[in-house]
Amino acid sequence: MKQVIFEISSNQALTRDVYRMVLRGDTSGITNPGQFVEIALPGKFLRRPISVNDWDADSLALIYKVVGQGTEQMAQLPVGTKLDVLTGLGNGYDTARSGDKPVLVGGGVGVPPLYALCKKLLAEGKHPSVVLGFNKESEIFLKEKFEALGVPVSIATADGSVGTKGFVTDVLRGLDYSYFYACGPMPMFRAMEQVVKTSGEYSFEERMGCGFGACMGCSIQTKSGAKRVCKDGPVFIREEVFG
Repeated sequence: MKQVIFEISSNQALTRDVYRMVLRGDTSGITNPGQFVEIALPGKFLRRPISVNDWDADSLALIYKVVGQGTEQMAQLPVGTKLDVLTGLGNGYDTARSGDKPVLVGGGVGVPPLYALCKKLLAEGKHPSVVLGFNKESEIFLKEKFEALGVPVSIATADGSVGTKGFVTDVLRGLDYSYFYACGPMPMFRAMEQVVKTSGEYSFEERMGCGFGACMGCSIQTKSGAKRVCKDGPVFIREEVFG
């Protein structure tokens, strides 16, 4: 964990309620796709946890959905605003387990961390594919960014407006893959458990108080007892949670 003061260089809407914020500053605390940051906002007691979409030596990209007062406040922050950020939180994904043809599965705001993961897998010579799930066409984001990496991208929409009508599980049934990496809500994970063919890793979206394991507020039950999503995760191997 590293505490850094970042400056906002852009903060733009991708859809009606999803934004991409780029911060300038020291990103050396971030080492692995799937990690997250905690942002301190003026007037708010608790920091806001946001997964890392992408980063380089001096910039950090975050994609977040406006769902409450904190993220609404973030959406209004102008370029030049300085933010106190805890970086390098969580464990991230383990690409050593991927095999040659991993599939990356994202649902809604679970999509952003898969972009940096996809870049890392490609750099390692792997051949990933991507499955993204949304409710409808107007909610789709990052599709073009993944396609620009040259990987196969499948879209599932609940209303059938784009791609496969249904959910990510409807796409997964017909795919051949060596391992999976997923990020999204628990209902998506439970549905995936009915169709996935290999081992894999789930990144959990839990409410976090502190972000570094002190408060125990984000604990989940695993095969080896209660684990903190912020400190022991947010990424857990499939068999550790679902057996």
